[in-house]
Amino acid sequence: MTLSVLQDRKSGPDWPLGSIIVVTPGTPVSIMSLVDASNNNAPETGTTTSSDEYTALCQQIMVQGFKSNAGVGLTPNTGNIYVVRKGTTGSGNKNDYGVIVLCVLPGQTMFVSSAPRNRNEFSPYRYYIDADNANDAAQVTLWIA
Repeated sequence: MTLSVLQDRKSGPDWPLGSIIVVTPGTPVSIMSLVDASNNNAPETGTTTSSDEYTALCQQIMVQGFKSNAGVGLTPNTGNIYVVRKGTTGSGNKNDYGVIVLCVLPGQTMFVSSAPRNRNEFSPYRYYIDADNANDAAQVTLWIA
């Protein structure tokens, strides 16, 4: 079965990014890896013929601690997953406590949000997923601006 990858962020306000699987614990995976594997639209990437006019911005990221149940629905992860920001001096993974934004327990749902009344926006390219166990995953959805 081929999984859907919704690359059209303009059909929001919700934008499912898919199941972000951590193959090797300690090696974070970008939450944008399925929709923009080459980071063509990341803010730090220069404009090219393959990039959109504007980078993606969001007001909220929903992260759920589930993985595929052998291709039939979802099952809670075996261990925790971590939403991290890549560090500039440390390892930038789950063992670098200075970059952990969220710790999501198996089956839990957590949000990274801006202040709703201010309608602040931020780049989803700054967030990565790490995990305690190989092949644990995060179901990630953006609420886009």
